[in-house]
Amino acid sequence: MNKYPLWKNLLIALVLLAGVVYALPNLYGDDPAVQVVATRTGKVDATTLERLEQVLKAQGIELKRAELLADTLLLRFNGTEPQLKAYELMRETLGGNYAVALNLAPATPAWLQMLDAAPMYLGLDLRGGVHFLMQVDMDAAGAQALERYVSDWRTLLRENKVRYLTVATNNGRVEARFRDAAERDQAAALLRKEYRDLLLESVDRDGVFLLQGGINEQELREIKKFALQQNITTLRNRVNELGVAEPVIQQQGEERIVVQLPGVQDTARAKEILGATATLEYRLVDEERSVADAVAGRVPPNSRLYYERNGQPILLQRQVIITGDQIIDAASGIDSQSGGPMVSVTLDGQGARRMDNTTRDNVGKRMAVVFIETKTETKMVNGQPQRATSRTEEVISVAVIRDRFSKRFQTTGLDSPDEARNLALLLRAGALAAPMEIVEERTVGPSLGAENIAKGFTANIYGFLAIGIFMIIYYRVFGTISVIALSFNAILMVAILSMLQATLTLPGMAGIALTIGMAIDANVLINERIREELRAGNSPHAAIHAGYERAWGTIMDSNITTLIAGFALFWLGSGPVRGFAVVLCIGILTSMFSAVLVSRGIVNLVYGRKARIAKLSI
Repeated sequence: MNKYPLWKNLLIALVLLAGVVYALPNLYGDDPAVQVVATRTGKVDATTLERLEQVLKAQGIELKRAELLADTLLLRFNGTEPQLKAYELMRETLGGNYAVALNLAPATPAWLQMLDAAPMYLGLDLRGGVHFLMQVDMDAAGAQALERYVSDWRTLLRENKVRYLTVATNNGRVEARFRDAAERDQAAALLRKEYRDLLLESVDRDGVFLLQGGINEQELREIKKFALQQNITTLRNRVNELGVAEPVIQQQGEERIVVQLPGVQDTARAKEILGATATLEYRLVDEERSVADAVAGRVPPNSRLYYERNGQPILLQRQVIITGDQIIDAASGIDSQSGGPMVSVTLDGQGARRMDNTTRDNVGKRMAVVFIETKTETKMVNGQPQRATSRTEEVISVAVIRDRFSKRFQTTGLDSPDEARNLALLLRAGALAAPMEIVEERTVGPSLGAENIAKGFTANIYGFLAIGIFMIIYYRVFGTISVIALSFNAILMVAILSMLQATLTLPGMAGIALTIGMAIDANVLINERIREELRAGNSPHAAIHAGYERAWGTIMDSNITTLIAGFALFWLGSGPVRGFAVVLCIGILTSMFSAVLVSRGIVNLVYGRKARIAKLSI
């Protein structure tokens, strides 16, 4: 009656063993570390490691262990003091070709790593992490809007056969030049009909008939608001690509964005992806004007001078065909013809139309791909940190337009597969509506959360001990069995959170304490039901069987109602509230397993082997 079949005992034992194994990594803690990742122009290899080891040894900084993993170098230290010293020294040694960042590397043994066992993440309030404050360039957002108007004006006037001399931006306005007033008036009527929100003004200057268009204040505010929201969305997508759990990405003021990456494992990678503003521009090559004159300083007004990666100058038209914000998908791969890395690009409807019109009219001409990257770095000057923003614009590919194409095409000319993957990630995550720079970067150390961890751990231990003492005194052997089942419940909760790589915050620790308190309720119901069966005159074996069977319905009802509340918190909440809800829901499921199956299995092992039981210790 009170015996489990062998397969059920083995299944329970296997689940408990897996729980212990996957909860173990949380006991080993972390090593203070410094992580090095090469940028587009750098390279991390054994030579880099040897160079850093020599520099650290010369300065008397003891290195615990160094790991070279693919394109990442991780140096572990025995404390935060040597870690911070090494961090400053390595930044000065490596320069701008490498991203150097503080990190906390799990000290999980190799045999657990082979089983993919890893500790759960801790939030900024417990473990620390990376905090970025990013400034959105709102002036650039307005300038980009003007550039789009320039392109749209040209297209509209050309399609309606209205002759013009030039269309360009001038002092924050779009300016079109005409030969006579009639053509200008015709263009003005057309533009007023198409762009009702633009402030159009006719101006005569030095015999030239001008039509100027400005963005009104309401539209400019909308453009800036959209730029901020678009950048927030883009950052969320990039963080999702990094695999960061429970990030905090929110607006601060009208021009800034806060990014917090709690428990992030690869801080150097996060800094590289979030700190860089990368996009592409597709432009036609100016075949009619002299590159040598442009290099000498005589750049034509409708052209711009660029340089290819090999240093060769090239003259491109100012008009941009498409930009990164019209790219809706990008994937890296290998070009079947050249065998080199490439990025396959998919455009939205507007970008596809522009590319289709351009390639239709310019078959046989050359088109260039311009890669634009903006980075903000902090350098030590006379012992003081100084922030510097660098902007790189280079032509990565020049190809002859062989045929008309529009929505899908490939971009080649990249240096390495890693660069192709990084570029595809940035483009796939979404283009920034306006450039950004990191104005504040802070790595929150573990010491700030040590007190919170200690208090949360102490609260859970004291709560567990109080429950355990009460159960053992009140229910004796059955109380001891309940405490053992409760211990396995806590282990299973930690194991599942670790397997999910969830981020544990203070609300999450509160959820663990609450779940432990609630979990014992099921054992109280079972034990009291067994007592009632014994008082009714049933035999000990029959009382055990009936106690578990009849308490099951009540346990299910109470836990399902709590589970519904947990799902509601997760669905409607955000941030810490969702973290609490996740822990609560997992705890409810593990408590049902431990309180019913595990405790019943132990009771069966203790009492099920005896055919007759004189008395139960309950």
